[in-house]
Amino acid sequence: MTDIRSLNRPLILGLGALALVRPLTRIVGSQLGIEHHSAVTISITVLITVVWIAAVGLSRNTAPVLTLVLAGLAYGVLSIALSGVLSPILDGSLRGPLANPVAIIPVLATNAVWGLVAGGLALALQRARGVRPPANPESR
Repeated sequence: MTDIRSLNRPLILGLGALALVRPLTRIVGSQLGIEHHSAVTISITVLITVVWIAAVGLSRNTAPVLTLVLAGLAYGVLSIALSGVLSPILDGSLRGPLANPVAIIPVLATNAVWGLVAGGLALALQRARGVRPPANPESR
């Protein structure tokens, strides 16, 4: 089992912050009056997912699934905070999950599942590359 203290926190926060490209693209587009198509959102999500998988799957990260689940949760928290800060400025009132706290859990759960799927793919990439977890001294 991975010790939570051994996780790469800067990587987790960095990947979570990278995913803020999704809401920032939508916000900038709406401020410029650009209609936002779902294909753009899907493309950005796929690109972020590929970056997440590559960043963790091409490394020797010992906990790729947990790392990306936590990156997904970090993104969820950061996007909720971003919404809480920007919606009053841009819309004149609080919108998003902080305005409807019942939505916080689904936002976090959805992003944790996103991280879980990406983490599973990163783990598969590591295994395909021949990277194996370090031997567990407790199992000897």
